[in-house]
Amino acid sequence: MLGIVPAAGRGSRIQPLGFSKELLPVGSRIDGQTERPCAVSEYLVRRMVRNGVDKICFVIGSGKSDILEYYAAGYGDAAALFVVQPTPVGLCDAIFRAAPLVAPDETVLIGLPDTIWLPEDGFCALRNDCLSFLLFPVDRPEFFDAVILDNDSRVKEIQVKQQDAGSNWIWGAFKMPGRIFHQLATLWRERNRHDEYVGTLINAYLAAGGEAYGVKAGTAYVDVGTFNGYRTALRLLENNDATSEDPKNLIFVLPGESQIPSHPGEGG
Repeated sequence: MLGIVPAAGRGSRIQPLGFSKELLPVGSRIDGQTERPCAVSEYLVRRMVRNGVDKICFVIGSGKSDILEYYAAGYGDAAALFVVQPTPVGLCDAIFRAAPLVAPDETVLIGLPDTIWLPEDGFCALRNDCLSFLLFPVDRPEFFDAVILDNDSRVKEIQVKQQDAGSNWIWGAFKMPGRIFHQLATLWRERNRHDEYVGTLINAYLAAGGEAYGVKAGTAYVDVGTFNGYRTALRLLENNDATSEDPKNLIFVLPGESQIPSHPGEGG
């Protein structure tokens, strides 16, 4: 089982930093009996390992050797692999850099390394035999990729940063068999690699007869790529420790906005 971590972005929203944004310390972890700072990307990696991933592919930029050094020994029982995206030209380009490492019969997990979300076992709610998205409720879906589902939880459309979004459920991570990953990579190349966002590619995949599912299992989602997001992530982790993931007490954040309390399941 392979996890893909696209970590080649510049992180311009939270610069200047003296290191890659994916290594921004957020909260802490216990190493043996010692408490140490926890890099924001570790939250995604930990969730992948919890779902059974035994290989993690980090897609890094040419100037982000600190990520290689940080994860060179792997994470837990998962080995680390590294590929390079020479120029940060979009999420699709980053993800499909990992294509030579993906076997058709293995499960692929993908998430964003500058986010923190709950529950920790969210990947486990997704099916291994199809393309499925882990969905989270937010107050302002126009800042994200809103996912429109039919009555059978099939994805009808992904609305990429659309002002009049038809759902307040956004995707935060996804899973699929390797064969579907390669189908998407082929479609992306056939479309002259013009798709920067996953959402537009998935819409083309659906229009061509593909199928995807959405799972409304997410309870909290934080984009740590802004200073407000960083502060809210600290609050989220503190609340989670205190409330045992009680969704009534979790905080949701929007890019560039203040902390906004929200409750899962409203609207959409």
